[in-house]
Amino acid sequence: MTRLDITQAKSNLSQLLDLAIKGEEIVITQDDKPVAKISPIKRPLKRGTAKGKVWMSDDFDEPLEDFKEYME
Repeated sequence: MTRLDITQAKSNLSQLLDLAIKGEEIVITQDDKPVAKISPIKRPLKRGTAKGKVWMSDDFDEPLEDFKEYME
């Protein structure tokens, strides 16, 4: 999290917005006390964006050998 005085924030607003777009939170202070926060908007995940990136083994739900004694 980045902390800036209000005068610094005024002169660097476009850079602060770029940081927020990249996921950074920025706290703006006045007299060393937080007065505002710039943060990214959390967008909902789009369905299907991980398609082809995740795989699951055919035997993923089979009991693990390490736990066989507990399953009896």
